[in-house]
Amino acid sequence: MSYAGPEFEPPRRPLRRPLTVALAALVPGALLGWVVYEGLGSATDDGRGGPESAAVRTPSATGDAKEPGPSPTEPATSAPAAPGALKGKVVVIDPGHNPANFRHTAEINAKVNIGTGYKECDTTGTATNSGYTEAEFTLDVAHRMRTLLEKQGATVRLTQDGDRSYGPCIDERARIGNQAEADAVVSVHADGSGSGNRGFHVILPGAVNSGAADTRPIVGASRDLGERIAGRFVRATGSTPSNYVGDGTGLVTRKDLGGLNLSTVPKVFIECGNMRDTKDAAQLTSGAWRQKAAQGISEGIVSFLRG
Repeated sequence: MSYAGPEFEPPRRPLRRPLTVALAALVPGALLGWVVYEGLGSATDDGRGGPESAAVRTPSATGDAKEPGPSPTEPATSAPAAPGALKGKVVVIDPGHNPANFRHTAEINAKVNIGTGYKECDTTGTATNSGYTEAEFTLDVAHRMRTLLEKQGATVRLTQDGDRSYGPCIDERARIGNQAEADAVVSVHADGSGSGNRGFHVILPGAVNSGAADTRPIVGASRDLGERIAGRFVRATGSTPSNYVGDGTGLVTRKDLGGLNLSTVPKVFIECGNMRDTKDAAQLTSGAWRQKAAQGISEGIVSFLRG
């Protein structure tokens, strides 16, 4: 999904005292340190306990690279959730775009109401320089996530499974999560930015109250969900937060996405990397890396649902 969009809001700085999770990845001849800050605060607006604010940042230029280590609040090896731990929970996974959208340009170019105005039903998404499409990527990661989450007892629904001629449109994608009364919804994407732009970012809903859109009841819970996903994504994949949006935090707030504006349940988007950058593309096209991505996103969802 291309990032460009109006009403971009940079993520807020953490409001609570930060706790540091040291993360590192070895590369030939260098040690790259990354630090995940997770602020633990009081329950969010929907009554869930958990991080009020979290960010993923690079170390300072003068800081020493740090060895990987557990969060001060977690054991060195986190125990996996017991089978059935998510029984009764509903998760909707929204694989961004549809592999067949390019055959239905008239339909996906039709405008739909997103609360703040009108926007195209959908797009074809982006692709790597070698032709691996975002739609293929998102559906593959969604399938891997579904397997992981169902093993924990969650009821998992996909907004599309390559079983439609096009779409669904962005308003219907939101409606699917709402009608399922989902406990969490994650829309999976990969970005189509310029070469040299690297890293992932999680998109959070901004406070919107316009027409059919009112995100105010879900902003707090969605931020909690997004922060947990960002932290687990770093740990599972070794990826770094975006170097071109989010000010190094891996978190971005937007008010122009219909899939967020029309949601009445906690929901975030994740751009797993930039398909137009060769280094990110090498990860996105790797099945082993996609499994890590699915693991990180799923662990963030599990953490959110378990509180």
